Amino acid sequence: MTKSHRTEESPTSDSTEFAYDDGRPSVGEMQLEDRSALRRVAGLSTELTDVTEVEYRQLRLERVVLVGVWTQGTAAQAESSMAELAALAETAGSEVLEGLVQRRDKPDAATYIGSGKAEELREVVLSTGADTVICDGELTPAQLTALEKVVKVKVIDRTALILDIFAQHATSREGKAQVALAQMEYMLPRLRGWGESMSRQAGGRAGSNGGVGLRGPGETKIETDRRRIRERMAKLRREIKGMKAARDTKRTRRLRSETPSIAIVGYTNAGKSSLLNALTGSGVLVQNALFATLDPTTRRAALDDGREYVLTDTVGFVRHLPTQLIEAFRSTLEEVTDADLLLHVVDGSDPLPTDQIKAVHEVITEVIRENDAAAPPELIVVNKIDDADPITLTQLRSLLPGASFVSARTGEGIAELRAHLSDVLIRPEIEVSVLLPYNRGDLMARIHSDGQILDSSHEEDGTRVHARVPEALASALVEYSGSA
Repeated sequence: MTKSHRTEESPTSDSTEFAYDDGRPSVGEMQLEDRSALRRVAGLSTELTDVTEVEYRQLRLERVVLVGVWTQGTAAQAESSMAELAALAETAGSEVLEGLVQRRDKPDAATYIGSGKAEELREVVLSTGADTVICDGELTPAQLTALEKVVKVKVIDRTALILDIFAQHATSREGKAQVALAQMEYMLPRLRGWGESMSRQAGGRAGSNGGVGLRGPGETKIETDRRRIRERMAKLRREIKGMKAARDTKRTRRLRSETPSIAIVGYTNAGKSSLLNALTGSGVLVQNALFATLDPTTRRAALDDGREYVLTDTVGFVRHLPTQLIEAFRSTLEEVTDADLLLHVVDGSDPLPTDQIKAVHEVITEVIRENDAAAPPELIVVNKIDDADPITLTQLRSLLPGASFVSARTGEGIAELRAHLSDVLIRPEIEVSVLLPYNRGDLMARIHSDGQILDSSHEEDGTRVHARVPEALASALVEYSGSA
């Protein structure tokens, strides 16, 4: 099985982070050290610990065999999908032992890969000593049960694997709540009980003595667990709704300032957080792992002409991103709809970068459609050109004529990208000449942050400024224009 090797990605939070020049580690570097210290320990029991005493239990992946069904596309696309599944498994802390691909018109309704291939998979599990099988797709509860009966080890699907990675990487209170909600939405239809879990409680008041209308079988243990999960999901939705209100307040404040807002989007591990560091000088953590960034990170930066803008990093996307995650992270993804510009980062070193672009566009289109918003303008940035195949880069330059080509790691192309941003972002609309008194430093600060100063000089009565500013700020400066 070919394992994928990718580079650059990071998790962050909304808190301010700094890179220190005196040798002290940045907050991002300390986060990476903490995450590395919490890697899974090989050799632990793979028996799942059931928080609800039925089916859904914490995953402890160790030695895994991958299996996929190739239904459409080229052999290269099928191999790329399996390589990505291997990278996901490794990010979750697993050791990938083997990979199998079954060519079918559609997945088998009973065992996903068919009875014959399931028996072959059982032999591979025995020969490799694997304790887990990971399927490259979302399996139904019946398929999971049937395949487990054949292979005699734990079987999980791609969705459960991604949810497990998100659970490991969530750092903020909102991120943890979003992941917990997505996990419960996934687990609810997959609860399975056995033994006492299927026994019933006494109906009414101690069964037959309950009186008319109160006799009969009570809830089974599995039904009780389902009810508790639904109650917990309702509570999480209320908590996320409250946290969304706080996020909306911050976003509204940024929009009111009229500072241009840029949202960084892209495939997971394309180097979005590395690009954020390169453009802003932030010390956010960068890790060679899929889905390292879950919580949006906002940083302020300045263009070459002095204008300020806000840059927001977002969660990465992937092919067949679980619908539970899109739903749970909706408040985070809404950063995309309010942005003035989307900075779409593409991994130039990936064998199939155009497939990445297609997957990202599918998620963005869905989010924009559900929010009934207009699509922001998009600037594609092809990253990792220092590690990309020259032929692939030549093809991308032909397919993406307006794109920027950079390496966030080496800094190549970053200066050109900043210049491109200066041209793309909307310039202030109104040109003004004012004489601001020295006690109006607040207005001078707004001109610096929201406008573009063309010329300035200090005089006895104040600061004479010639600048381009937004319409709202021009209105506030009218009373000082007569002195100019």
